[in-house]
This record gives sequence, structure tokens and C-alpha cells, in this order.
Amino acid sequence: MKGFVFQGPGEASWQDVPDPAVKEPTDAIVKVGVATICGTDLHILKGDVPEVRPGTVLGHEAVGEIVEVGGDVRTVRPGDRVLMSCITSCGRCRFCRDGSYGQCRGGGGWILGHLIDGTQAEYVRVPFADLSVHPLPGALRSEDAVLLADIFPTSYEVGVRNGHVRPGDTVTIVGAGPIGLAAIATARLFSPERIIAVDLTPARLEAAHRLGADAVADVHEAPAQLVADLTDGLGADVVIEAVGVPESFELCTRMVRPGGHVANVGVHGRPATLHLEDLWIKNVTITTGLVDTSSTPMLLRMAAAGRLPTGQLVTHTFPLEQMEEAYEVFSRAGETGALKVVLGGEQHAVVAVPAA
Repeated sequence: MKGFVFQGPGEASWQDVPDPAVKEPTDAIVKVGVATICGTDLHILKGDVPEVRPGTVLGHEAVGEIVEVGGDVRTVRPGDRVLMSCITSCGRCRFCRDGSYGQCRGGGGWILGHLIDGTQAEYVRVPFADLSVHPLPGALRSEDAVLLADIFPTSYEVGVRNGHVRPGDTVTIVGAGPIGLAAIATARLFSPERIIAVDLTPARLEAAHRLGADAVADVHEAPAQLVADLTDGLGADVVIEAVGVPESFELCTRMVRPGGHVANVGVHGRPATLHLEDLWIKNVTITTGLVDTSSTPMLLRMAAAGRLPTGQLVTHTFPLEQMEEAYEVFSRAGETGALKVVLGGEQHAVVAVPAA
């Protein structure tokens, strides 16, 4: 089969790789129907995630069809259409029993495209299938469902839920890429008074408006002042960092009000300065985290009911075998306008969705 293989910082290619096989009785083999590319994959290619070894198939977001299961798998069977979660769960360790699947110590957690071969391939082995794949409602398109593998549960759990967004809050989201846009969509479920999106790309700020941001700000045009003006100088109740660079994290800490929350979602490859000389007196709560995907079943139900605008984030589609071209488009998002790039599915040509 073919897969997109990481060969070292700055190098990866779509190439022949061995077919996956069942190794444990809890495994499932899935034929990939739809996959996508995550900003974390770009961090891996930059060398920001050194645990990923050369020779690893990348990817942790996909929808596909079960083709084989191990003898202990009970909840899915060959022929089922499933969402593959970016997080796998052994179901037995202390963290899994608490629902903290991202911290699994029994061989799960974030392993796909990280510690084992991932989903950017024609087939993938998914460990702990009973807890790590989700049968899809028949009405939900694969192209929409794939965004629930990572970005929507990540934005909701690590951003909105960790940030304790409440009705009437002012929520500021720094970074209007896929994670930031999904944070806008899921923050709206809690009826905040206003949502402010900050980015440096006009197309992404326009997308933020479409997804429900009440105000937008260019990162170079005093966004902290805009937040202060809209909150009578108090600052935002919740600030969500959705970029993963020191400058954006430090901006978040300048925009939060006393007693507010900074929820860091971005993947950081460099140290960020924590200005405790300013923050110690403000009672600010700062949270970090890896998604657990415990919210995925709920988000799947909401998507099937039309309550989540997943499809609005997809700007480009490619055939699966055009993985290298898809990475090129996604990595130049400022020029191409790419938000979420989807591979496979019913589309078999490159499609760019207009900004509208």
C-alpha cells in the first residue's frame, strides 16, 4: 500500500509501505476513505516533535471502513464506517478510568502518526479499537465527520471547556486556523456575550466572522487595545491560544482579565516566557492539555443533527494519492487560503472553496 512517510525534518513522501496487520486481539484494520492534515503534522515536519521517528507514516485524523478486527473487538465489525480518533485508549489504566484518554499509560494516548504508523495511508492499524473508533451515523458525510477526529474535540475540550467559557463571557481566540475556528464554533454553544478572533491573515479573519466571531483583529494592529475597549478595560474572561508560538501565548496573557482563564491549545516547539511578575497578582488560571476525545460521541451526535459547522472549515479537497500536493497547499495557508485540507471521499479533483 501507499502512505505518507516522515523521513526527517523537512522531508516526507507518498511511498510504498508494508500493509498493516492485526498485532493484538484489540486491533482493527481500517481502509482509509477520508483523511486530513493537521497543524501538528506541520510541527512534526519542522522537527518540533522529536519523538516521531523517520519511517513513520504520519496522520491521526481519518474516516474509513473496518476490514478486519482482532478476536477481542466487540463494538465494531468489518463493513462498519467509523471515525478514527486521534487518541487511543486502553480503557484500563488510571487515566483512562478517569476519562483522561490523552494521558493513557496502557499503550494508548496520541500514538497514531506519532509513535506508530498513522492515518495518512490507504490502510491503518488502530489499537484498542473498541474505545478508539466510533461508528458513524448514516446521515453524516465522511468529509464532515473527519473534522471530529481531532480539531473539534481539541478546541472544545482543551480550549472552551478548560477555559470555562460561560454565558455572557468575552472570549478572545488568538489564531483563526482550523483549531481557532472550531473554538469559535464550540464556544458559541455556551452563549458568550462576544467572541473576538485575532490572526494575521485577512482570509482567516473573514472565516472567523463567518463562523460567528463578533469582532476580529489583525495581530499587528493592537488587538489587546481592542479587547480592552470592548470590555471597559477589564480584559477577556477567556483567552484561547490556538497558534503555538511564544508571541501568541504572551499576547494571550496580556489580554486576559483578573480572575480570567488562558487556555493554551497550540503545540509549542519553542519556550514561551511566563510573565509571573505581572500575572501573580491577577488570579489568572492558565491551562494546557492534550485532547482526551471523551467528548467525541457527543460532538458526533451534534454534527449529525446539523449543530456543528464542520464542513465550513474545508477549503480544499484532493485524492488521497495527492498527499504531497495537499501538504504543499496546507503549509502555505497564508497564500493559498487553506483552512482544512481533506483527502479522499467523493471528490477526486482539487477544489478550493471561495471565501464568500
